[in-house]
Amino acid sequence: MLRCIAVDDEPLALELLEDNISKVPYLQLVASCSNAIEATKVLQQQAADLIFLDIQMPGLTGLQFIQSLNHRPMIILITAYERYALEGFNLDVVDYLVKPVSFERFMKACNKAWELYQLKTKSKDVAEAKPDYIFVNADYSMVKVVIDEIMWIEGLKDYIKIHLKSSSKPVITRMTMKTIEELLPGNKFIRIHKSYIAAIAFIKSLKKSSVTIGDHELPVSESYQEAVMRLTGK
Repeated sequence: MLRCIAVDDEPLALELLEDNISKVPYLQLVASCSNAIEATKVLQQQAADLIFLDIQMPGLTGLQFIQSLNHRPMIILITAYERYALEGFNLDVVDYLVKPVSFERFMKACNKAWELYQLKTKSKDVAEAKPDYIFVNADYSMVKVVIDEIMWIEGLKDYIKIHLKSSSKPVITRMTMKTIEELLPGNKFIRIHKSYIAAIAFIKSLKKSSVTIGDHELPVSESYQEAVMRLTGK
């Protein structure tokens, strides 16, 4: 979980930010602040991994607040002004969002922070190990997909369909086949076609040009036939 703080002097903006944070499974809101001074007091009392920060605030601006921190959590700037973007990135912020912010854009920023957090906190061995689940963006929320539930994955241009053992309805998310392949453990999945990845455990039978999973026969393209046939040990 990422412990986070929301900072914005506009009550409606802060309320929207709190609502967006509540929809992200790996975020835990520990404090909401109406200015940077309040946020400073919060950080003196408890740790935070991520701060969602407005820039134009009375007393101390968001950029001044960042510069005042000796130990900086990750920062995502959310502001109505584009002109501070360069200065923000020079301060190593994770992302820079310009209001009004769609939930999809908000999720993209959160995912960047989550990936950075995992890289920073995991040891080398743990970082190299694949988790037993992934989160994908579907229907404007982050959906948890258990790796061992995946039967096969189908590519549809910029989208993929994740077919699960526990559901007749696939999870559809905007992602490339290359990206999902990198997230999956190589000892459990095999690429059989430019548009298909199969879970080895769910393959009932195979031929040179196809594999059968459940009642579905999936094509094997010529370039992947040798790798597929190696599953037989021959």
